[in-house]
Amino acid sequence: MDLKNKKILVTGADGFIGSHLTEELVRQGHDVKTFVYYNSFNSWGWLDHLPKETLKGIEVFAGDIRDPYGVKQAMKGCDVVLHLAALIAIPYSYHSPETYVDTNIKGTLNILQAARELNVEKVVHTSTSEVYGTARFVPITEEHPLQGQSPYSASKIGADQMAMSFFSSFDLPVSIIRPFNTYGPRQSARAVIPTVITQIANGQKTIQLGSLSPTRDFNYVKDTVRGFLSVAQSDRSIGEVINIGSNYEVSIGQTVEFIAELMGEKIHIETDNQRIRPEKSEVERLWADNSKAKNLTGWHPEYGGVEGFKRGLSETIEWFTNPVHLSQYKAGIYNL
Repeated sequence: MDLKNKKILVTGADGFIGSHLTEELVRQGHDVKTFVYYNSFNSWGWLDHLPKETLKGIEVFAGDIRDPYGVKQAMKGCDVVLHLAALIAIPYSYHSPETYVDTNIKGTLNILQAARELNVEKVVHTSTSEVYGTARFVPITEEHPLQGQSPYSASKIGADQMAMSFFSSFDLPVSIIRPFNTYGPRQSARAVIPTVITQIANGQKTIQLGSLSPTRDFNYVKDTVRGFLSVAQSDRSIGEVINIGSNYEVSIGQTVEFIAELMGEKIHIETDNQRIRPEKSEVERLWADNSKAKNLTGWHPEYGGVEGFKRGLSETIEWFTNPVHLSQYKAGIYNL
C-alpha cells in the first residue's frame, strides 16, 4: 500500500512511540490525524513538545479509546489506522486489571468495529513481546506459544486475538506488529533504561532497580517507527503477526553497565523489592527472530547488535540529560 494521499490516524499519538511515529509521518509529508486521551488540561502528551511546524501538520482528536462512539467519529474519513493506544505498565496491571481489559481489549474492539463499518483500508494493531512470556525457545518466532504472565500481557493477547478474529471473520485488512522492548527519548521512567539514566543524571550513585538477570531484545524507537511504516505499507503483512526486534539479547544487568559506562559514572546497584515482579510473572528471557519482518516488509534494524544498542543508548542519554527534559522526570520516585 502506498501511504501517499491516504489519511492516517494514529491512536495513542500522545505517548512515547506514538509521538515519534506521528513526527515521522509528518516529516514524510503524510496526511495525519491523531487520537489523544481527553483530559481537562487540554494536554496532548508528548505531542505538546513537538516543534510548532510539526504540530501544524496534524489534526488532533481528543477522546477515549474505550468510547465506541468517539472512536468511530475520530476514524471517519481515515484510510489507515495505526492503533497504539493502550495501557502498558505491567506493575499497574497487578492492582487495576479491569482497566486493562477495558482499554486494551475493548478499546481494540472499538477500533476494529469502526474500521469494519467505515471500510477502512488497513488497520495496524500494536502487540507486544510480553505476550510470549518467558521464552520457551530462542530466537522467538511468531509461532511461539502465547503466555499471559501478567494481566497486561493477558489483555494484549486478548486484543491480538480480537484483531485476528476480525481478519478471519470479516476479511478486515488487519496487520499485527509485535515490537520487542522499545526504548529512546520520551520513554516513561517506568521502563528500566530511563529509570537508570534519570537516576544517574540526577547524581545518584546508588541505583534502585529490580531483577537484573532477565534478558531483553531492546529496539531503538527509530527502528520501531520504521517497523510501523514498513508493516503499514506492505500488502503481504495483512493477516500476519510480525515481530519487530533487533535480534540481539542482553541482560538488564549488562544494560545498566553499558549505560553507566556511556555516562562515565561508577554506580552501585541496590535491589528495590517493590520493583520485582512476582516470581511466576517475571518474563525471564526475550530474544526476537526478525526474519519474518525482513521477508514480508524488507524491514531490518539499523540499531542492531551491541554497537547499534550502544549507539541507541547514547542518543537516549543525550536526550534525557538535557536539563529541560530531565526536569520532567521524578527520578527519586518509583514510577509504576
